[in-house]
Amino acid sequence: DFGFDENSYRIKHPVVTFFHLIFKSLALIIYMLGSFYSNSFIGIFVTVTLLLSLDFWTVKNITGRIMVGLRWWNYIDDEGKSTWVFEARNPDQTQNKLSTTEIRIFWTGLIAAPCMWALFFLWALFKFMFAWII
Repeated sequence: DFGFDENSYRIKHPVVTFFHLIFKSLALIIYMLGSFYSNSFIGIFVTVTLLLSLDFWTVKNITGRIMVGLRWWNYIDDEGKSTWVFEARNPDQTQNKLSTTEIRIFWTGLIAAPCMWALFFLWALFKFMFAWII
């Protein structure tokens, strides 16, 4: 459904790629620079939490499916049993439909953001800023 494109390095979905990165980036920026603009720890905390919630929803429902062909969900059957379903595109069918640049951007953003949060955790821990560790 994404069509054949001979240049697999071209970003085929720039809006999706933008939203994959923007919520992560804004959360990190507000965490780093929010205290310069506001003295409200609660305001910064709520804003970062909302941005990361938007990021989770975007990655789970949109960018994971479009950029790398992954989807997952949970459903509960009639007996009340919770079942997780994970789907991935067939690698043979995705060679010409997915952009290698978008795949790299997806995984880099998905791995780099938690690494940055880990650095912020250590920074707050060693500076004894325990409220910011949350």
